[in-house]
Amino acid sequence: MGDSNKNGYEIRESLLGMAIGILSERVSNQRENEYLKPEGTRQPIKGYDVDEVIELARKLDSFVSQN
Repeated sequence: MGDSNKNGYEIRESLLGMAIGILSERVSNQRENEYLKPEGTRQPIKGYDVDEVIELARKLDSFVSQN
């Protein structure tokens, strides 16, 4: 967060990276929780798609843009 001279594209790129990281971590945690369940009771884990990444990036952007 030390570089305050980022242009709009660089900020969007950072927000997309953060969104992907958050969603990847969520899926990883869900997968680990499923592995702890007994065999036969595990459910498949849904990944994330581009729309979810963009939606989360927009939420992050609106938070950052608040005055």
